[in-house]
Amino acid sequence: MSKGKVLVVGSNATRIEIQGGKTGPTGQYLNETVVPVMALIDGGYEVILATPDGTKPHIDEASLSAQHFGGDAKAFERAKAFYAGDPSMNRVRTIRQVIDDGLDSYAAVFVPGGQAPVVDLMQDPELGEVLRHFHTQKKPTALLCHGPVAVVAALPMAREFRAALVAGDHAKAEALAKGWQYAGYKMTVFNASEEKYVEDQILHGKMYFTMPEALTAAGGMVVSGTVDFAPHVIEDRELITGQNPRSDQLLGATLLKALEREVVAI
Repeated sequence: MSKGKVLVVGSNATRIEIQGGKTGPTGQYLNETVVPVMALIDGGYEVILATPDGTKPHIDEASLSAQHFGGDAKAFERAKAFYAGDPSMNRVRTIRQVIDDGLDSYAAVFVPGGQAPVVDLMQDPELGEVLRHFHTQKKPTALLCHGPVAVVAALPMAREFRAALVAGDHAKAEALAKGWQYAGYKMTVFNASEEKYVEDQILHGKMYFTMPEALTAAGGMVVSGTVDFAPHVIEDRELITGQNPRSDQLLGATLLKALEREVVAI
């Protein structure tokens, strides 16, 4: 018998803007998606995957490596098989369908990383509805790597906020963020020096803004770990954020503990 349902909100983005009017390949990271999801399922929870358009998220090819699984080739193969074949990853709904069917039945929400959420989720109004609901209900809200930037979707003018960041107008972005639900929360996210590696080695170009810049402009208290690419998770009230791909297992474990606390409280 299921302990409850967890909503996983994925991205549909496959390209991301880089400076100079160009774009680079993007998507969700395999390990950041399946490691926490498999932990939730092993912990007795049912997972429902939703995206803006109801199609399955694209996996960034940069994440298709055993190095993201501690060099464990068997774990990498299990992850690929899980994402390809498990029903939880293939019965995809739109975010709107999930909202219309009612969010009260969900115990938590999880947003995986990869750079893709920077493109669509951080400015998606329907994800904004989801986040505001879980914030109001004080239910666990977990986001990993680039995923934490998606919490700005809770802003009424999230699209304008993102556009201001792309334009380099941080004063305008800060003005648009007044009254943000997560202002003053401690949180972490893929930091600028970690991003530089991706820009240099994968995108071959610079992004328009860093993730800490975005969350700080919105009013978040961003705290990075002392070592790049080392596991780092911050939990502040209902918000659980993980900094980078190697935070996948720690974030999943932290989310499970938060869910168990909710069960005990009930």
